Amino acid sequence: MKAALLVSTYNWPESLELVLKSILVQTLLPNEILIADDGSNEKTKLVIEKFRKISLIPIKHIWQEDIGFRKSKILNKAIAATSVDYIIQIDGDCIIHPKFVADHIHFSEKGVYLYGSRVNILPKFVSSVIENKKIRFNFFSKEIKNKTRSLYFPLLSQLYKPYYGISEKFRGCNVSFWRDDLIAINGYNEDFEGWGREDSDLAIRLGNNGIKAKRIRYAGIIYHIYHKVNSKENLELNNKMQNETVLNKIIKVANGIDQYIK
Repeated sequence: MKAALLVSTYNWPESLELVLKSILVQTLLPNEILIADDGSNEKTKLVIEKFRKISLIPIKHIWQEDIGFRKSKILNKAIAATSVDYIIQIDGDCIIHPKFVADHIHFSEKGVYLYGSRVNILPKFVSSVIENKKIRFNFFSKEIKNKTRSLYFPLLSQLYKPYYGISEKFRGCNVSFWRDDLIAINGYNEDFEGWGREDSDLAIRLGNNGIKAKRIRYAGIIYHIYHKVNSKENLELNNKMQNETVLNKIIKVANGIDQYIK
């Protein structure tokens, strides 16, 4: 099985640098890194070029013009740019545990998508974490809260079984799925613009198409770097579209990934 690690980013090169640093020290590297860039400036490109020079695996930078929050579109473009079997997806503000990629691959199974938790880095420590380029944390680290989420006991992850439905604990910053399963529902719905619900809508449609959900707990750990929340001015409209997905049991959207696949 070939896997890609998909990283979404927008104009926070200092954070992306830590994320890429944590990727390159994985115990099991993905086959490639896909950076889905929603219109960042030149500083982000320079960070990516720096890591390309030292990376043992390909790093693809998929960029689009900055004309507003269009995360669904750039994720579709990035996924269309790979032919791997499995996609592991994080955000560009999420430092990953050294065994993050290995965990997602180990727990992958057909007919299932995985989702994990995130450990939050406290706001007052963000500056020092970035300045010191810190990528290693544990239960006793002063910089984090949600400390129980940092416990690494992958044997306990086996207690969590696949199920139909979507959990309120689902977060799009720590999820993995089979690329074919995503193609079958035409990927992310690009009608979602502005912050919110594009990821949960995708998970709901995967479920509507018979794909089960499975939570990774005590493995697949990420450390989320605190930042101010993006504008939620489109959230009401996005909520309405997601509600329609639930009510009408929508599987395949019209405005999706097929426009980028040859």
